[in-house]
Amino acid sequence: MTRAVIFDLDDTLISERKYVESGYLHIAKIIKKSYGKDEEELYNLLIDLYKDSPKKVFNRLFDKLGVAYSQSDIMELVKDYRNHLPNIDFFDDVLPCLGLLKEKNIKIGIITDGYASAQRQKLKAVKAVNYFNEIIVTDELGKEYWKPHPKSFEVMKEKLNVKFNDMIYIGDNPEKDFYIGSMYPIKTIRIYRDGVYKDKNYLSNIKEDYSIHTLNELNSIIT
Repeated sequence: MTRAVIFDLDDTLISERKYVESGYLHIAKIIKKSYGKDEEELYNLLIDLYKDSPKKVFNRLFDKLGVAYSQSDIMELVKDYRNHLPNIDFFDDVLPCLGLLKEKNIKIGIITDGYASAQRQKLKAVKAVNYFNEIIVTDELGKEYWKPHPKSFEVMKEKLNVKFNDMIYIGDNPEKDFYIGSMYPIKTIRIYRDGVYKDKNYLSNIKEDYSIHTLNELNSIIT
């Protein structure tokens, strides 16, 4: 019997791409005066650099602009990026799904990886505390407890007072979201969004129990 449904956050409940776009717009507004570029030009440059590679985008931005910079300059931008309140929303299928689960008296939670400051700002932007019984940001437990480590699931089990075999976890990232099913009898569901993790490989070839393309399909799986 399903007593709790736990969700990943990025590209499961919200669009990671929309978060990135919001962050780069925020950065463009901050640095436009310093480098004699308008906001739109800087934003488009950041997006283009991200499309080429998501790694060291700010370093590459300064290189592109021909600007000398220090590591502290980069870290200041990273801090601004992570701490900004993003302009994001839940995917359209999220709130109807949460409403249905509550009608069934099913407890709902979030387990999300990522730097705590950034994840908390995402959660704040969508007012997640208004909808979920429990939220665990694994970074607050310690970097070593990011998924696929089972600690966050163990903590969630205790917080919600349910058994592992009463839990479902819904995520999108094959590298870390479904491995928990090999450690505990938690049913896992992969949701296929057009997200940044869709082409990742499965960790140890551990795959999900079910797959869906929209949360509207969840009702047919819950027992």
